[in-house]
Amino acid sequence: MAVEFNEALRAAAESAAAKSAAGSGATDLLMPVEQAGAQVETSAGGELATEYMGLRLPSPLVASAGPLSQSLDSMKELEESGVGAIVMFSLFEEQVRREEAGSPEAPPASQSDEPAATDAYLRLLEAGAGELSVPLIASLNGFRGGEWTATARRMQDAGASAIEVNIYAVPGDLSMSGAEVEDRHLEILQSVKDVVSVPVAVKLSPYFSSLGQMALRLDEAGADALVLFNRFLQPDIDIRRKEVVAGAGLSGQDEGLLSRTWLAALHGRVRASLAAASGVAGPDDVVKALLAGADVVMTTSALVRHGASYAGELVNGLRHYLIRNQLTLGRLRGMLAVPADTRVDEYERSGYLAVLEQARRRHGL
Repeated sequence: MAVEFNEALRAAAESAAAKSAAGSGATDLLMPVEQAGAQVETSAGGELATEYMGLRLPSPLVASAGPLSQSLDSMKELEESGVGAIVMFSLFEEQVRREEAGSPEAPPASQSDEPAATDAYLRLLEAGAGELSVPLIASLNGFRGGEWTATARRMQDAGASAIEVNIYAVPGDLSMSGAEVEDRHLEILQSVKDVVSVPVAVKLSPYFSSLGQMALRLDEAGADALVLFNRFLQPDIDIRRKEVVAGAGLSGQDEGLLSRTWLAALHGRVRASLAAASGVAGPDDVVKALLAGADVVMTTSALVRHGASYAGELVNGLRHYLIRNQLTLGRLRGMLAVPADTRVDEYERSGYLAVLEQARRRHGL
């Protein structure tokens, strides 16, 4: 028998209230700051060491692919500031194809004048792997299948602790089906897994007809981590000049909402590690991602805005939160994920209805 809409709203509101109460009771176990400060060295709340794809990291904050990994000096600064691992800037499929297969396609404009970009990338990777104590993760960016993925083996041989495959998929072929797009992701993952023994992460977008099913398929195919999410650099239109303009801005804090939604849904339901990406502006965003179920939290925009040393503020903010709330990192992680014994769709639906009920009451609807 169908439940009346008003009854569903009421039940959802009661459920949301109960969850909120439980969450407060679990996370607001405060002690005086002075007492907490005295326990920095002994409390479990001060311990940030964790694992990601089986790699041991000194903290769950990871510098994601970006300009700060384009030199050894800046990577050293990131390490000194407290990041647990560094994902190097991406080597693009177009660069590899041009150099190894004679493709006439041009690489991204920012690197189009670099001769032998692959060799330069591998030299920097080798230098970083030799001098950094935190894991250095190489990044391959592409969408089409082919021999370019074999470059992952060269990255492993140069010292990469893992490979992140950044699948930037914007199919221009309007006849390409959703199933073909999904199969392409699996093909790329498998081709990289075939040539390396180090862990392989997949950075993907949220734009699938069923993201949860795609995540499960990647997990079953052997992805060691899922990075949520890639950012599409969407162009804008200048109405005065009547032309398309580039849209390569830094990420905004609100972009973390979608990532956290899916982290909460996937936590405990996939074998792969989960990484939050995009929307990390400050320490609170790091805590939120971990509460949702992330194993690690990645950021580039915050470090570009404030400098590599800002990683220290993010790490210390997380540490102080754990100590104030008498939590370990393990207890914090996934505390607000979708419960394991709950259907994700029903849980999300109840949250949706609760939001509508709150809006109705607030605005007198």
